[in-house]
Amino acid sequence: MWLWYGFRQRSLFYFTASNPGIPTGGMMGESKFDVLMQVPAEVRPRTARVRVPVTFTEVLATINEHGFQFPFIAKPDVGERGWMVKRINAEHELRSYWENASAVPVDFILQELIDLPLEFGVYYQRYPSQAHGQVTSITGKAFLSVVGDGTRTLQQLIAENPRAVLQWQTLATRFRHQLLDVLPAGHRLELESIGNHCLGTTFLNANHLITGRLNQSFDRISKQIPGFFFGRYDLRCATWADLENGRVQILELNGCGAEPAHIYHPGASLRAAIKTLIRHWRTLYEISVENHHRGVPYLSLREARRYYRRARALK
Repeated sequence: MWLWYGFRQRSLFYFTASNPGIPTGGMMGESKFDVLMQVPAEVRPRTARVRVPVTFTEVLATINEHGFQFPFIAKPDVGERGWMVKRINAEHELRSYWENASAVPVDFILQELIDLPLEFGVYYQRYPSQAHGQVTSITGKAFLSVVGDGTRTLQQLIAENPRAVLQWQTLATRFRHQLLDVLPAGHRLELESIGNHCLGTTFLNANHLITGRLNQSFDRISKQIPGFFFGRYDLRCATWADLENGRVQILELNGCGAEPAHIYHPGASLRAAIKTLIRHWRTLYEISVENHHRGVPYLSLREARRYYRRARALK
């Protein structure tokens, strides 16, 4: 299914005249950095790409050049579902990350930590023939955490949390000096700050937040991205009002490979999710055909295989 839609992916995202060959939307195997650099600077965190092979001295020079301060985020320039996404708190953690990236090998991104309380996935679509687009999905993210009761240790709380226990190896290392601590009653401890479902984050249906004003805000942002018609912004913001008014920081922009993730809300209907995905894929198809009629070629089978193999080689 992914490859079938992938043949038409190029028609969803034009290549810019000033940067031929740089896609303005993402599918498996494309550069996250190249895509993010198409996003308006005022809604984009400070971000730098490190190409491997590279020495650790050169990595440190990149940090100084771009003014990064610990902590910040490191993630591969390609990849998905939270693979190798890490919060880097100190130089020794950066060295470890550099060693791992060099061993794969994979280029990686350093990104300013956006320490804002709310994280959302916002799916936007616009037909090329239409003046305005709309937001079709908003996914709220509840980060993996536990709440103390004044009697149980952190280790016990993790073991009794069905999402946290799946991350046990990572959490046991990260909190090795706190595992036997008893959390005070009512105290919430965030275990993972990366908003990825594979890392324990709960995805929540936040479609009730879609308003006319929000559609206008994401129209304004999206129209500044050359040839962008369909994809999901992963972003952080301070308040709901900031989201509605487009005062956000966009961490990533994902194209046709991304899902309207509100369908993963706990207890959501499978039937409703399937209907949402069918509608989502139909729109993807219609936009790509419309762009094709405007002269944008479809992705060939050879190119689709090349993207796919590049992504799979990193797993």
